[in-house]
Amino acid sequence: MTGITVLASEGDTWSPPSLAEFFPPAILFEGTPFEMNRINLIGLFMTGLLSLFFVLAFRNPRLVPRGIQNVGEVAVDFVRTFIVDEILGVQGRKYTAYLTTLFFMILAFNITGIIPALNMPVTAKIGYPVFLAITSYVVFNWAGIKAQGLGGYLKSNLFIPGVPKVMYLLLTPIEALSTFVLRPVTLSLRLMVNMLAGHLMLVLFYSAAWYFVFFPNSVLQPLLGIGVYGAGLAFTLFEMLIVVIQAYIFTLLTAVYISGATAEHH
Repeated sequence: MTGITVLASEGDTWSPPSLAEFFPPAILFEGTPFEMNRINLIGLFMTGLLSLFFVLAFRNPRLVPRGIQNVGEVAVDFVRTFIVDEILGVQGRKYTAYLTTLFFMILAFNITGIIPALNMPVTAKIGYPVFLAITSYVVFNWAGIKAQGLGGYLKSNLFIPGVPKVMYLLLTPIEALSTFVLRPVTLSLRLMVNMLAGHLMLVLFYSAAWYFVFFPNSVLQPLLGIGVYGAGLAFTLFEMLIVVIQAYIFTLLTAVYISGATAEHH
C-alpha cells in the first residue's frame, strides 16, 4: 500500500502518514504540461475502465437485458430513480446522462482508495473535485439561463421575491456569493476532505499494525498490532460506505442546483 509504514534505515522507527503522498513524483512526461504521476494514471485507468463498462453494457442493447447490459441498466436506473426523478421529476430526465456519468465517475475515483495495489482515492487530490465541481457549475448555470434567459435567471437567483427592496442591498450580495461562488467551492472541498481524511486514517491503521507486528518493542505489541489491523478492516468497511455516500451527495446536490436554476421564483 502506498503510504504503508516507512521505516528509517536506522532504528526501525515508524513514520506516520503525511500529505506528501498526495504529491507523488512524475512517472511520465516529467517537466511538461502532460506530466503524469501515479494518481493521474490511476484516474486514467478508472476512466477507461468505466467507459469500457458502459460501452460493453449498451453496445448491443436487447429488449430483455441480460449479463452486463442488465448491470448497466440497473446502474442507470439507480441514478434516474433516486436522484433524477426524486429531485427533477420526469421532465428532468434529459439530465440523466450527465448525472449518471457524474455519479459513477466520482464513485470510480473514490473507490480506488480501498482497492489493493491502487490504494489512493483520486478525488483526494483537489484538482479532480474542482474539475467535477466546475463542470456541474457550468451545467446548472447553463440550464438556468436556457430555461429562464439570462435576465430572468439572474433575477430569480439574486432578488428574493416578497422582501422590501431596501433589503436587496444586503441579500443580493449574499445570494450572489452563495450561488455563484460557494457552491462549486463547497462541492469540491466536501468531496476532497472526506476522501483525504479516509485515506489518511486507513494508512494510519495499517501502517501502525505493520510496525507493531513486525518491529515490536515488547511482547504485547504484536497483539496490539492485530487489534489495530482489525480496527483497520472495520474502518475499511466504513470507508466503502463513505465512498458511495460522497458520490451520491455530490450528484444529488448537482441535481438540486439544476432544479433550483430551472425553477422560476415568483
